[in-house]
Amino acid sequence: MASYATENIRTIALVGHGACGKTTLAEALLQKSGAIQAAGSIERGTTVSDFDPMEKQYQHSFRSSILHCDINGKRVHVIDTPGFPDFIGQSIGALDAVETAAIVVNAQSGIEMITSRMMDWAGSRKLCRLVIISKIDAENVDAQAVLAAVQAAFGKECLPINLPADGGKRVVDCFFNPSGESDFSSVAAAHGALVDQVVEVDEELMNVYLEKGEVEPEQLHAPFEKALREGHLIPVCFVSARTGAGVAELLEIFDKLLPNPKEGNPPLFIRGEGEAAVEFHSEPDAAKHVLAHVFKVVMDPFVGKLGVFRVHQGTVTRDTQLFVGDGRKPFKVGHLFMLQGGKNVEVDRAVPGDIAAVAKVDEIEFDCVLHDSHDEDQIHMKPLEFPTPMHGLAIEPKRRGDEGRISDVVHRMIAEDPTLKLEHDTNLNETVLWGLGDLHLRSVLERMANQFKLEITTRPPRIPYRETITAAAEGHARHKKQTGGAGQFGEVYLKIEPLPRGAGFEFVNTVKGGAIPTSLIPAVQKGVEQVLAEGPIAGFPLQDVRVNVYDGKYHPVDSKEVAFVSAGRKAFLDAIMKARPIVLEPVVGIEINCPAVNMGDVTGDLSSRRGQVTGTRTLQAGSLAVTGLAPLVELDGYAARLKSMTGGQGAWSMALSHYEQAPPPLQQQLATEYAKHRRHEEE
Repeated sequence: MASYATENIRTIALVGHGACGKTTLAEALLQKSGAIQAAGSIERGTTVSDFDPMEKQYQHSFRSSILHCDINGKRVHVIDTPGFPDFIGQSIGALDAVETAAIVVNAQSGIEMITSRMMDWAGSRKLCRLVIISKIDAENVDAQAVLAAVQAAFGKECLPINLPADGGKRVVDCFFNPSGESDFSSVAAAHGALVDQVVEVDEELMNVYLEKGEVEPEQLHAPFEKALREGHLIPVCFVSARTGAGVAELLEIFDKLLPNPKEGNPPLFIRGEGEAAVEFHSEPDAAKHVLAHVFKVVMDPFVGKLGVFRVHQGTVTRDTQLFVGDGRKPFKVGHLFMLQGGKNVEVDRAVPGDIAAVAKVDEIEFDCVLHDSHDEDQIHMKPLEFPTPMHGLAIEPKRRGDEGRISDVVHRMIAEDPTLKLEHDTNLNETVLWGLGDLHLRSVLERMANQFKLEITTRPPRIPYRETITAAAEGHARHKKQTGGAGQFGEVYLKIEPLPRGAGFEFVNTVKGGAIPTSLIPAVQKGVEQVLAEGPIAGFPLQDVRVNVYDGKYHPVDSKEVAFVSAGRKAFLDAIMKARPIVLEPVVGIEINCPAVNMGDVTGDLSSRRGQVTGTRTLQAGSLAVTGLAPLVELDGYAARLKSMTGGQGAWSMALSHYEQAPPPLQQQLATEYAKHRRHEEE
């Protein structure tokens, strides 16, 4: 495979809402550039991007796919990303591998949730942005209205660089050769608006433009790149991947107008940690030390762990010695690949701007930095902000003996996907896998079954209730056991009182006169803490209580640690039942992003779930953020409910806020279930 200089490389991520046409567009780009002979079909499962069996089955992208093509002596790296909210982590991760984010907008559907979010995320990573309005030949498309919606949502800096003509059968250029008639607007006016916008970032060129009324196209290249970098210009182009209208023109835009790695904004590297962290600027120079960033990890069943990285500095070749992050042991690059969907194409070198991969390096992880010198230690990329995984399933192996494999296999899945999380709750004795939605977790479980032959049973995770007391009380217990030899004796007097919510547990020793020897006080505390793990009402952990051991008795021969453990436990239980114990339920802080028109439905639904709205704020593109509090138990199935209320345009996140007293009916229900469970264990 031919090698290209850095200035002849372009890197673009196709991002946008699901079903907006990204994969079909990627096929059209590959076919038009000659990388493939014929464009594949999503329906037939023949696209280069969606090569995974599950992607073919569901006819949607689940993972980002790395592609490349050559045009006019330039290499173009294209990342086709998923658009479903459940798989948005793959799309966000791709942003740090490119200079330009191409936000694809479905001309039939207009601005959708992921469209807006990817525009915001790309802007926050300081990427150059391009809007591609796709499916312009579809029925009932009003391209002019779509362009107006784009400008209303993302700003007047979104200017058309070409316009549809003949009902979307072709496009006319508004920049290189502004002539001809379009379906709407004036090509000359569109050209003038572009030039006006570009020259604003170059005072000297603006003066020339004001004096002469025009500037040469070659004079616009540098200010055009600057306008892209500063977000002062977001070009808009039109395309139909199905008919090919605008595809050649889009490749020309990639070639002539989009920045190469030397022209784009520098990657957001940081050196150091915490308050000592400072910005670090890499240089896209092939002769310098290597600096590369791993933005994707694939657990390939044939080649093993595959680390996909973008080279930002230096040159990676076969036999290059690379360090992973702060690791002190280097690995040697045995095989270097460039990816074309599911195919790994071996190459000799990768220079700044290239996207490449290495296999079978266990130390490589998502978001790590690869380098060939300890001068690059402590360098990492500014952290990405991923959505919080909110959909959980408690998981268990279906087959006995697979318990040990669950953690290993799930952690392989997590290595690929930064929006997966695994938690083990020792109090509830359950392992919970968290993801961004039902389809997200379903796809992970199917992969575990198909690729790793690990069958999993699932159920909703348990609610982490707690117990506490509401009044002060005293407890007393004597443990006495006599056998043929030495016996067991211990007697404990203690007081308990409630602590402020969230204070935890406090143990106090005020025994005087050696009524209980100091050496046996830890045994009393051990007995008390045994009760903390399983409260008396419903078996949930006990919290927010102070225990004060103030008196007792011991026998110089029969008093042993085991006796005071038992006495401490019984005395604590005696006191708890007098202290009006209650069950606490977790209350979470919730933030819901939704279209403004759905605010009434969202707030009303939250109130019906024993929740309360604490505030609202306006977002861009006609959206609102609603903040509030709600009991966790009331949010079961909330993702599906929100999707229904907002037509798929809503998103939400939550975090534990505090614990408060559960309603009496719920407390009674939990106590009854616990009593049945205890009786079943005793039988």
